[in-house]
Amino acid sequence: MTPSVGGSLTGARRGTATVFAAQGMAVAAVSTTVPAVEGRLGLSSLAMTVLTIALTLAAGVGSFAGLAAVRRWGPVAVMRAAVLTAAATLLSVAWAPGRATASTAYVLFGLALGAIDVSVNTRAATVERHYGRSILSSFYAAWSAAGVAAALLTAGLSRLGWPVPYVLTAHAVLVALLALTVRPHALAPTPSSSSARPAPHDEVPGRRVWARLVPFGVVLLVAYVVDSTVSAWSTAYLHQTLGASLAAAPLAYAAYQTGTVTGRAGADLMVRRVGPVAVVRAAALLAAVALTGLAVAPSWPYAVVAACCAGLGVAALTPLCVAAAGRLRPGAPETVLARLNVFNYVGVLVGAGASGGLGATGHFRIAYAIPAALAVTLVLTARFFRPTAPESPHAGTPRRPDSAHVLSP
Repeated sequence: MTPSVGGSLTGARRGTATVFAAQGMAVAAVSTTVPAVEGRLGLSSLAMTVLTIALTLAAGVGSFAGLAAVRRWGPVAVMRAAVLTAAATLLSVAWAPGRATASTAYVLFGLALGAIDVSVNTRAATVERHYGRSILSSFYAAWSAAGVAAALLTAGLSRLGWPVPYVLTAHAVLVALLALTVRPHALAPTPSSSSARPAPHDEVPGRRVWARLVPFGVVLLVAYVVDSTVSAWSTAYLHQTLGASLAAAPLAYAAYQTGTVTGRAGADLMVRRVGPVAVVRAAALLAAVALTGLAVAPSWPYAVVAACCAGLGVAALTPLCVAAAGRLRPGAPETVLARLNVFNYVGVLVGAGASGGLGATGHFRIAYAIPAALAVTLVLTARFFRPTAPESPHAGTPRRPDSAHVLSP
């Protein structure tokens, strides 16, 4: 590797991590201001649940729109534009004069999130392939670290008495600044990517690829049920059920993301040492125990600790799913990842919608008990994470994998 190529690869990794951080901050800004936005606009918990569902559906649409944009302009241009759009929609939510304007802003925010998802994960899969080893968890660690910072910012500014428009404006400015620091870094084609690039008529994955994608999709679905239940509603849970103040309520979100940062910081090393199968099994069991603790927490400090453990449990699941799915079609990862995002958004819909509906009727504890049971089932899917050869786009049998395609056990 020449210095110039090495510098480009390092810069590409840094820029990708920056976009993950910007997305994490934007999502945290929306999640940790739910009670304040409800109060400002006079929305009920049920109405906020409907808005969350609309946001998630918009993200699904944005994912496929982002796929088309990535194919035309490339992932770097798309992820920068999408992050700037997310920042603009945060400002729209902040200063919306009424419910209709705020609802529109939430939907636009969802579209931007979907475009960020497919573009930044495509870029991350490409960068990981160039490194030839597992690094995807480090990108998600950046996402979670930014989420922690954003949650603490919301808590701190709320404690100082800032109204929610000013809080969201502060988040929007930071998100925009992160997007403006991202620069394009050209990456030399790898032998694996050049040989695996399908012809234009062959870009749609076959049935064999879809069959291999489903187990990862199921794990991703459950992971996002857990994630959305904790992320979208932990602030409301602490405030409404456990009696936490508006300043203390975001701490569960911060603790959850702290757990994910910790887990993801060591996930790549754990994958290389014990293999992805063992990591998935341990993560699923820890998440189940932590969510049970969250459901039965007697007061908000206990819930904060349980949320941290839940984050530690689910930390590695999403990056492992994305890495495994991206290797199914290394020549065109954006195609597979856009389809994988369907499971992501279904999980968010189920988690955010069900927990929000239960919370609106005063049953937030049940909302955390259900994903605890789902997490246990992930132990059965762990075996599918054993590294296998990627699907060849021009043959019916898979090719022999090389080191750039396989997570080192």
